[in-house]
Amino acid sequence: MDWNRVEGNWKQLKGKVKEQWGKLTDDDLDVIAGKRDQLEGKIQERYGIERDKVKTDVDDWYNHQTW
Repeated sequence: MDWNRVEGNWKQLKGKVKEQWGKLTDDDLDVIAGKRDQLEGKIQERYGIERDKVKTDVDDWYNHQTW
């Protein structure tokens, strides 16, 4: 997985992230700035999901993106 693609296109992808995880605020997304570990941490914090499940969910989201 090439997460650099997400970091490089973060401004364009913020909307898609928010569609998937609507509890994340615009401020959260600004702080995350495309960094996967921060994204996973915020999802875990907002949704109360286990770390392993969050990793799987983020992988699934990434793999369903059309580049």
